[in-house]
Amino acid sequence: MSEMAEGSPVSVTRRSIDGSSLGEVQLDPRVFGIVPNVAVLHQVVVAQLAAARSGTQSTLTRAETSGGGSKPFRQKGTGRARQGSTRAPHWVGGGVALGPKPRSYRQRTPKKMVALALRSALSDRAALGQVALVDRWSFSGPKTKEAVAALAALGLDGKVLVVAPRSDVTSCKSFANLQRVHVIDPSELNAYDVLRSDWVVFSDATLPGAREEVEV
Repeated sequence: MSEMAEGSPVSVTRRSIDGSSLGEVQLDPRVFGIVPNVAVLHQVVVAQLAAARSGTQSTLTRAETSGGGSKPFRQKGTGRARQGSTRAPHWVGGGVALGPKPRSYRQRTPKKMVALALRSALSDRAALGQVALVDRWSFSGPKTKEAVAALAALGLDGKVLVVAPRSDVTSCKSFANLQRVHVIDPSELNAYDVLRSDWVVFSDATLPGAREEVEV
């Protein structure tokens, strides 16, 4: 995790998809320039991963297993311990004692904490120089080849998180077949997806916070 002063200005080169520079843009320091709160980041990411668990695991109790309706042998005279059912937990084929049952793993996370975690993750990526900005994804159509060329021109390697609205069908379909690229709607942007990506790419339309052109 990177270190930076609170509210540090961070600038990024605005580019077109062919890699040509369109000038420098100063990102909103309230979004991209805060000191990352590691504790909040951890709590929010853990909560998000917990909420993704299906929680459908289930075992049968002795009441739910079939059979075992009759007493396996008489109470006295056999020299063995008395038994009431062959479906008790200590019998082979019996029910499970204290086994898992369907449950929800969801944790309650305040909205302000979720927002702080996202700003912390974005600030960390910005401090590492792993935030990219394009003017727009001007593909001629839903073409994977053009998406690959754009990523190469922009110098984006590793896992790439592209922030694009669902309404931009052309861009979403162009990136759909690239395993190392994950496209996410701006309303669904979250700390976990930012942290697990090597690059976060915004367009002019999806860049959060205020922006300011930097005169060179």
